[in-house]
Amino acid sequence: MTTLYGISNCDKVRAARKWLEANGIEYHFYDTRKLGIDESTLRSWIAQFGLKKVLNRQSTSWRQLSETCKQDLTEEGAITLMVERVTLIKRPLLSHNDTLTIGFKAESYQEFFS
Repeated sequence: MTTLYGISNCDKVRAARKWLEANGIEYHFYDTRKLGIDESTLRSWIAQFGLKKVLNRQSTSWRQLSETCKQDLTEEGAITLMVERVTLIKRPLLSHNDTLTIGFKAESYQEFFS
């Protein structure tokens, strides 16, 4: 089972979806904006990738946070924020046969599926 997590209007998510379709890979799209994400899923992603890779510090949502919030952010606080504001989660995140990858680059997906 292949699941792509992200938000539908994200350019990287759209590129990942296009790549999957062009390569004939069936997948389920999980729209985190519409469906949300639970704390335990976030914790498992952070355990595998680390908070720095899962937390999207390039997003508009991140830039809208106060400087105090950004500087004093703990892992617990980051998890709470990402559950509340899913656009703070790096995207896309792809799960395939219990293996995960985060972000999108065509070369990386090619390697991931080979």
